[in-house]
Amino acid sequence: MKIIVINCGSSSIKYQLFDMDNREVLAKGGVEKIGLYGSFIKHERNDGDKVKLDGEIIDHQAGIEYILGILTSKTRGSIKSFDEINAVGHRVVHGGEKFKKSRLITKEVIEGIKACIDLAPLHNPPNLKGISAMQDLLPNIPQIATFDTAFHQTMPDFAYMYAIPYSLYTKYGLRRYGFHGTSHRYVAKRASVILDKKPEDLRLITCHLGNGASMTAISGGKSVDTSMGLTPVEGLIMGTRTGDLDLGVLMYIMHKEEIGLNATNTLINKHSGMLGITGISSDMREIETEALENKNERAQLGLRMYHYRIKKYIGSYTAAMGGVDAVIFTGGIGENAPETRKEICEGLEFMGLEFDKEKNKSVRGEEAIISPDSSKVKAMVIPTNEELIIAEDTARIIKENSNK
Repeated sequence: MKIIVINCGSSSIKYQLFDMDNREVLAKGGVEKIGLYGSFIKHERNDGDKVKLDGEIIDHQAGIEYILGILTSKTRGSIKSFDEINAVGHRVVHGGEKFKKSRLITKEVIEGIKACIDLAPLHNPPNLKGISAMQDLLPNIPQIATFDTAFHQTMPDFAYMYAIPYSLYTKYGLRRYGFHGTSHRYVAKRASVILDKKPEDLRLITCHLGNGASMTAISGGKSVDTSMGLTPVEGLIMGTRTGDLDLGVLMYIMHKEEIGLNATNTLINKHSGMLGITGISSDMREIETEALENKNERAQLGLRMYHYRIKKYIGSYTAAMGGVDAVIFTGGIGENAPETRKEICEGLEFMGLEFDKEKNKSVRGEEAIISPDSSKVKAMVIPTNEELIIAEDTARIIKENSNK
C-alpha cells in the first residue's frame, strides 16, 4: 500500500511517499514560498537522488501538482502513475472536541474542520487547501485527516478546563486542547517498544522541544495533561512565544504601549520567548554559543529560564501521575542538544532519575537511553516521526473501510 502524507502550511507543503508494506519512505520533500517570489520544490528519493526545482507556484493546488508530477517523473519519480497511490494522509492541526481520532475525509469531516478555523486561523485554512487540491487532482483516492489535537482528547475535564465562566466554554469551546499530538503519540509508542513494556503499564513525560515546544503527561498510553492550551502560546518558553504568562502582564502592556489585539498577538507569538529574552535569536544554537563562549548574560538568563520551566513541568506531571517511568526528549532541540538535556535532568535524582553525562554527550538525532541501567526513571532520546503516524492511521482506516 502506497500512501502520500501531506502537511500544508500557509506558504509551504511538506510531503512523504510511504510504501506501507515495508514501512519505507520512497520519497520526501517540500514546496516553499507558495504564492511568493522565489518559490521552489525540494525532492529527495530513497536512493539519495536529490533535486531542487524553481518555479512559479502560485497556490497550494499548483504546489501539489508539482509534487505529483515529480513523484511520477521518469527521471526523478518513485512511482509510474497515480494508480499506484492508494490513499492520502493529511495533517490537520485543530479538530476541536469533535475529532478524537483520525477520520476518513467526507463532506461532514470537512465541515467539522472548517468549524475549527476560529480555533486555528493560521493552520486549518491551509490544511483545507491541501485537502481540496488533492480531491481535485486525485478524486477517486480516499483521504484521511489526522488531527494534532486528537491525542489530547483523553485529558480529564479538570485538566483541560480553564477557570473562566463555564458559559464561555459551552459557547466558544474555550479549553485546553494541546498540540504536537502525533509527535507525543509516536515517541510514547516507541518508548514502550524500547523499554519492552505495554503502553498501559507506563507513565511517561514526553518533551517535544523545537522552536515550538510542548510537554505531555502520558499514563497508560493516554494523554492526561499537556502544556499547550487553546492555542500553541501556552506552556513552555519557546523560540518566539511567551509560554505561560500572567494575563495581568498582557493587559498592562496593552495599556502602557497603547497597542491593540493584532499587535499584542504578534508580540506574544513572534517577538517573545527566547528571542524576546535574549535579543539575539530564536535559534537555541546561536543562544548557546553566546551564553557559553561569549558569556552573554541575557543569553545565560534565557537558558536558565528555559531549563527551569521544563524542569517544573516534569515535577508537576510526575506528581499528577503519581510517579513516572521515563522522561523522553524529542524535536529538533530535544534530539540534538545534549547540554539542554543535561541541564534539565540534573537535580532530578530525588524522583529516581539518574543521568549519564557521557552517554548523553554523543547522542544527536538517534534513539538512546541516556540514563544508567541503575536509574529507576529512564531518560530517553527518541527522534519523532509524525509522518509515519499519519501514514499508519491512513493505512489502518483504509483497511477497516475495505473490510466493511
